[in-house]
Amino acid sequence: EPPEVELKEFPPHLEYEFLGDNGKWPVIIAKDLSSNKKTALINVLKTQKKAIAWKLTDIKVIDPEFCSHKILLEEDYSPKVQSQRRPLGKSHSLCAQEGRHDRYENELVPTRHVTGWRVYTDYMKLNEATRKDHFPLPFMDQMLERLAGKEFYYFLDGFSGYFQILIDPKDQEKTTFTCPYGTFAYKRMP
Repeated sequence: EPPEVELKEFPPHLEYEFLGDNGKWPVIIAKDLSSNKKTALINVLKTQKKAIAWKLTDIKVIDPEFCSHKILLEEDYSPKVQSQRRPLGKSHSLCAQEGRHDRYENELVPTRHVTGWRVYTDYMKLNEATRKDHFPLPFMDQMLERLAGKEFYYFLDGFSGYFQILIDPKDQEKTTFTCPYGTFAYKRMP
């Protein structure tokens, strides 16, 4: 069932096209496409309509066979076990995660917020031991230069981006932490 959407006005270089009858399944395309390219694009989108997420509930979880986060450590690193932090007040009732591991333990940091307590895990020592990427993030002006004059572009929406990417099962033990209820590890990137 297509979602009910409110169509908004666009800049002059964009327009709506519909993948269904009666104005259903709207997509946004460039207005200056030739009729052949527009027809080809719409045909591809119609045949792949199930690949498009129309609502947040349509978004599928990333297949772990395809992609999972690996935590690569420096070769000279040896794991260190940290003792459990003493809970402050009501904060001891806040921790609960799935999975038990006990090789690496990281500090639990209870933090007071306006709405109550929040528990954070201190991974600074793990971050220091992790192999660094040699792929710097591009600056916005570099990205815009690359897009300038291009006919097609797309973007990925980072909405609801937390707890989506699975951590490789071999690396989950590196995210362990201890609280009054036991030792736990993350299965997804926090």
